[in-house]
Order: sequence, then structure tokens, then C-alpha cells
Amino acid sequence: MLLTGGAGFIGSHLADLLLARPHVRLTVLDKLTYAGSLKNLAKHENDERFRFVQGDVADADVVLALVRETDRVVHAAAESFVDRSIADASDFVGSNVVGTYAVLEACRVSERQLLYVSTDEVYGSTTAGSFTEDDPMRPNSPYAATKAAGDLLCRAYHVTYGLPVTIVRGSNAFGPRQHPEKAIPTFVVAALDGRPLPVYGDGSNRREWLFVRDFANGVLAAFDRGSPGEAYNIGGGHEISNLELARAICRLAGAPDSLISFVPDRPGHDFRYSLEWDKLSAIGWKPAVTFEDALTETVAWFADHRPVEVSP
Repeated sequence: MLLTGGAGFIGSHLADLLLARPHVRLTVLDKLTYAGSLKNLAKHENDERFRFVQGDVADADVVLALVRETDRVVHAAAESFVDRSIADASDFVGSNVVGTYAVLEACRVSERQLLYVSTDEVYGSTTAGSFTEDDPMRPNSPYAATKAAGDLLCRAYHVTYGLPVTIVRGSNAFGPRQHPEKAIPTFVVAALDGRPLPVYGDGSNRREWLFVRDFANGVLAAFDRGSPGEAYNIGGGHEISNLELARAICRLAGAPDSLISFVPDRPGHDFRYSLEWDKLSAIGWKPAVTFEDALTETVAWFADHRPVEVSP
């Protein structure tokens, strides 16, 4: 099996689950940008069933050679931080659009099954209710737009070429190994260090948070038991405002709420995401870890793995 982006946050947890299956031989392709690290895969380095290849998912020749060697592909490689996409979208177009095209083409000519890891952000924002897989895509950030482009390319390759591709659109994942620029790690490390926790706007924006191991299990449930050509929402997360999240992290880190600091809002900041996940539930998946337990484990992990620097 080939896993793109396997040295990243979600990708490395997928690698853990895949290599827990005795029959799986796994190749990970990762560019090792700032968000990917071989440390995330260190426990597999002596496993003869595991191989790491450093390379760019947008390099069609590299991707084709690796796809031809394998039987199935999970495409998790992506640039994913919204703030970076607002500052400069070029890397996001390269990885999330051109890279997805390279993977799709390789799978088409090699006749390989593919799973594409998308995001709930392709749907845009909602103030009430939850998105279903049939709702239109209305992305609001450059990041979300590039993921939606990949999503639509997958649909087109299934309809046009009959490619057996399945799509998952997940809630906000969190947990050990997440890059410290993301919201929960930023809050956790700031609280542990006794520094201000930067909360956008008035903190009322809301997200559904799903523990990364539950997220990864949802991805593989869709890959193993889902239908080609279908999309599956990985929902079931805990909905909470950004301000409430910051307070919960302060409590777990033993820090005062007074560290919470409101900063100018992100341009085009989506107010709320929420997903219906009946389709994934129907094929046997549901979250296994409570939000409180997951957040407690995450705070403890970052306390033991304090990053050297944290992006503002």
C-alpha cells in the first residue's frame, strides 16, 4: 500500500494503524516540509514491511513509479494551514491540486484503488445544522478551495474513467504529533509556557474536534468498507467555541484563564463547521475516545514533547 503524506500529523497515525495489520506492506511518500517529520514514523523504521521515500506528491514520475508497485493508495499529503494559504496560496495549489492530479493519473493508468483525504472546510461555513455529503461545496479560504478542487477531480475521475476512488471529509482532528502552528497545539504550548493564548476575534467561532486516532480509523473504515465514487463525512466530533476550547486547555494545563488574549480575526474566518456522519456510521464506524480524554492526552503529550518554536 502507498500512503502519501505519511510523515505528517494525520498521515503518521494512518501509518500506525496500517502497520498494525500484519499483512500490510506500506510505502510512505512525503516531502518532509516543515509539517512532516521522520520522528512521527520512528517506531516503524526497523519494520521490514515499512519503506519511506522522500519526494514531492506533485512529481508525476515519482508518484507513478510508486503507485505501480502497490495495490492501493491513500492520498493524505496536503498543505493544510489556513493562515499560510491566506498569506501565499502557491504551495497549496501545487500540493493539493497538482499533487492530487498526479496521484489520480497514476492510479488511473495503473488501475489502483484510491482514497482521498479531504476536509469539512470544502462545504464552507454554517450557523446552524450540519453538512451532509450531498451539500454543495462553498470553500471560503484558499486552502479549502484547493481541497475542493482535489475533491472534484476525484469525482470527475470516477465518473469519467471509472476510477475506484473514495473521498472522506473530516472534522478538525487533534492529538499527539500535530504541528504547533495549529489551534489546539498553539493554545496548549502557550498555556504550558505561561504565555498568552491567541484567540481570534471574540472567540465565538465554533469547530467540531475529533481525536486523531478516531479520525484515522474513520479514514480506513471508508477505504475498507465504503463504496467507490462515494464521499463520507467523518463527523462525531465535540462542538465547542474557540473561547471555550482555550478555557478547557487552560484548566488541563493548570494555567489561569487570564492568559487568554483576543487577537484580530482571520480574514474570511468561517464561523462554524458541523458534519452529519450517518453514512460512515452505517458501515460500522463511530468515535471511541471522549473529547475530555483526548484533550487530556494531547496536553500531556505536548508537555512531554515541547516544541522549540511555535508559529504565531
